[in-house]
Parts: sequence; C-alpha cells; structure tokens
Amino acid sequence: MPRHGQAGFTLVELITVIVILGILAATALPKFVDLGSDARIASVKAVGGALAATSAMVHGKALIDPSATTVTSENVVVTLEAGYPSAARVGNMALAAGLDTADYIIRYGSATATATQPALPINSFAAIPVDVQNTPKALGCYAQYTGASRTGNAVTPPVITVVTSSC
Repeated sequence: MPRHGQAGFTLVELITVIVILGILAATALPKFVDLGSDARIASVKAVGGALAATSAMVHGKALIDPSATTVTSENVVVTLEAGYPSAARVGNMALAAGLDTADYIIRYGSATATATQPALPINSFAAIPVDVQNTPKALGCYAQYTGASRTGNAVTPPVITVVTSSC
C-alpha cells in the first residue's frame, strides 16, 4: 500500500497564525474603536450647523421688520443685534438653536481660558460638549458663535467657528 503524506496545518502552525493575527488585531483595534472622538466631532459640527441655520432663520424674520429688536424662533424670543441673533446671554440664541444644557456648556464671552474652556471675545459664546458628569472633554472641542456687528450702515454678519482639534 502506498503512503500518502497528509495535507494540512500542524498545530504549531495554527497557533502561530492565531498569535500573529491577535497581535495585528491588538495594534489595529484602537484606531477603529475610538468612536467617542468621532461622535464628539460630529456633535460639534452639528451644533455649528444648527447655529448657522438658526442665525439665517432669525435674520430672515428680522428682514421682514427691520425695526424689530426681537423675533420669536422655536418658541424662544431672540434678541437682535444688527439684524442677527445677539450672542449675549440674554440673546437666547443657544436656546433657539436647540442646544440643551445637559449636553453642552454654553460659555459666554470671557477673556480668561480654563483647562477645558476657551477664551472668547465679548460678543460671542461657545457650545462645549460635556460627558455624563457634565465635564468638558478638551479645550479644542467646541462650536463658537460670534455675533454680528455694525459700523455705520455696514453690517458684518455673525461668524460660526467649529473647533475639533482635540475632540
């Protein structure tokens, strides 16, 4: 009877391949698992979009009645500044944009930065995402609304800045 060699893997070869695959998976996994950062970036970008949309909607209402000092948007009275939503605390822009204080810290213009909150011009505010303990994650993760300004008849529209450098 002729003897044929067996084809297949030995146990040592199988274990070696499994160990190599395990090492590769362990080094690649952190890249794919860091979904928290991606979620914060998406959240901050969504806030920037909400601020831009709310600003445009409020400005459109203000154009209908140029003498108005307030307009109502999303059942919130929004104070106007140069025909756009005011960035001041009493302006209610953050509320009109639907920003919830359970998800964001709303920081109004302050020249002093903290470890997790940026310094801001007086005519601005930032929406900073927080974790479940209501703590901001990092200094470079926020959406900023800088209100409109008027010089004579020239109006500079508001500026929305999205910072995601350390989300």
